[in-house]
Amino acid sequence: MSKRLAGKVAWISGATSGIGAAAAELFAEEGARVALVGRRLELGQRLADKIEAAGGQAMAIGCDVGQEDQVRDSLARTAEAWGGLQIIVNNAGMVHVQLLHEYSESDWDRLMAVNVKSVFFSLKHGLSYFKQVPRSYMVNVGSISSFVGQAGTPAYTSSKHAMLGLSRSIALDYAADGLRCNCVCPGITDTPMLREHLDTTPDPEATLANRLQRVPMGVALTPLDVAKSILFFSCEDSAGITGTSLTVDCGYLTSAEWEHPGRTAFMEQG
Repeated sequence: MSKRLAGKVAWISGATSGIGAAAAELFAEEGARVALVGRRLELGQRLADKIEAAGGQAMAIGCDVGQEDQVRDSLARTAEAWGGLQIIVNNAGMVHVQLLHEYSESDWDRLMAVNVKSVFFSLKHGLSYFKQVPRSYMVNVGSISSFVGQAGTPAYTSSKHAMLGLSRSIALDYAADGLRCNCVCPGITDTPMLREHLDTTPDPEATLANRLQRVPMGVALTPLDVAKSILFFSCEDSAGITGTSLTVDCGYLTSAEWEHPGRTAFMEQG
């Protein structure tokens, strides 16, 4: 059976855990040579070793995607090692649970640098490699928060809305260069970042169970569930599709129902 990514080179940010790690392993299984990009180099190297032991090709690159020079250099290192670059997956992200008026400017700027500016940097410095091939692919990992609000995460929600808008703009502006750009928008996915978010609540497991009550399928996604959709947009299985999004959320956004805490200020008279 032919491998869908045979001969392709992929740069995946946030590839040291969660969705990024699952995508890296899946891409390698499909024949891609994969650059695992992230700040936690030790974790990236561990995963690269695992991929290589299974017969794939991978290398770990330490990179803070919020820093332009590091993104530029990581892309160059990837292309130089394997003779080109066809796929960029912007998966790196962070969440900050805090009300907007409590944010510091540095908190806001840091999250936006990782979640949004990194996409700008990857396109700016990846385009020259894309132009060397007839077809190229950029997949940006958004969220259901690309469409709706989420309590207590204003910067994260803003960044994910921005990622969807950027995906559409990139698709429009670079289609003539053979680039297709799409956005995968996961719902509740059992990743270390989700667990970090849940750990800010008094009872993380109860919080997760409560949230899953609003999911028609009643379960959280696995990182591999999301990785499969990223793969779809990274090959010709999705030929003809660009500038769009794919919501992978076990049905979460199918309903407008919401379980409020019982009383709100808007219910008070006078």
